[in-house]
Amino acid sequence: MTLAMTRAEREAFLAGLHVGVLSVAAPGRSPLTVPVWYAYEPGGDVWFATEPGSRKGRLVGVAGRASLCAQNEVPPYSYVSVEGAVRDTGPSSPDELRLLAHRYLGPELGDAYLAATSADAVSHTYRLTPEVWWTVDYAKMALG
Repeated sequence: MTLAMTRAEREAFLAGLHVGVLSVAAPGRSPLTVPVWYAYEPGGDVWFATEPGSRKGRLVGVAGRASLCAQNEVPPYSYVSVEGAVRDTGPSSPDELRLLAHRYLGPELGDAYLAATSADAVSHTYRLTPEVWWTVDYAKMALG
């Protein structure tokens, strides 16, 4: 019995609503590992927004690679982890920022969040192209 997800399962899981955990190499230190809001559509790139001058943005710019893990935190546990090249695609559009805010906070609270943070530094959109996938779905033990 394998607990690994099929391609369709892993892509559907990653497209679901999870807070991602991004890890990126930090020269001379342990990797930076931080939660991120992200979006993904099956077959595409994982994308997230951050300020290029933030520690996360700077490290991603230097490393050019990262890993992202999304998980279920209640039984039966499952996770998808992807690793691959990351590129800065430039300033995030208002539509991209709205999509993330609405995805994680809902329309009303998402719009309030955007209004409250609109004066902050400009975020850039970063795209991670999945090259390697790691998956586990413990629900498959019950189906075994």
